[in-house]
Amino acid sequence: MRTRLVVVFTVLCLSLCAWSQSADDLVSKNIQAKGGMDKIKAIQTYRSTGKLVGGGGFTAVVGQEGMRPNQVRETFALQGMTAVTAYDGSTGWQIQPFGGRKDPEFMGEDDMRDMLIDADFDGPLVDYKAKGNTVEYLGHDVVDGDDALRLKVTLKDGDIIYYYLDPDTFLEIRKETQEFIRGSVKETVSDLGSYKPVNGVMYPFSIASGPKNDPTQWQTITIEKIEVNVPVEHAEFAVPASLKK
Repeated sequence: MRTRLVVVFTVLCLSLCAWSQSADDLVSKNIQAKGGMDKIKAIQTYRSTGKLVGGGGFTAVVGQEGMRPNQVRETFALQGMTAVTAYDGSTGWQIQPFGGRKDPEFMGEDDMRDMLIDADFDGPLVDYKAKGNTVEYLGHDVVDGDDALRLKVTLKDGDIIYYYLDPDTFLEIRKETQEFIRGSVKETVSDLGSYKPVNGVMYPFSIASGPKNDPTQWQTITIEKIEVNVPVEHAEFAVPASLKK
């Protein structure tokens, strides 16, 4: 009986180790599929522009600028007005003219959770241990009828991102995010596709996203242009002077 228990325990330990190694192996393959760590780390700034089509059929122009390590600015232009959300590495702020608020204001906790994810320049999988994230491999799953490899990423703040990797390319084809805010859970889904290389790094040029439980509210972004290592001023992300007062 004692020998049998030792064998069972040993097999269990080996299985758990293999499971953990599978997670790290998939993270490594994902990074390599995107272009490799050296090319990813060589990118210091990022700028994209595209078109957003909303659930009601409206069309807007969207843009994003990022600077290593964790600064981001996003714009949404429609009918002559432009909304701005930005994070300077420590503080988030926004301008929301569509809600009648044309002056800069600090961001609330709900909006900040999204911005912190967007501000991670390389994404949660790159250097995930150093960032305080954990990664688990949950096995195979199905995305729109196709096989996918499912990774669970628990961020340092407790939020969770599920990545679904294409088993052939190891690129992300779906991302599910769970944000835990004041006792409630906000769940969103993003489908990623049309990958193209920019300076040797793969980026998705098609992103469809929205609430997990309400597909009618989904929106589709078609990226028209991505530029990297372009001049970007720190002032683009900085908290406006009116808020500093």
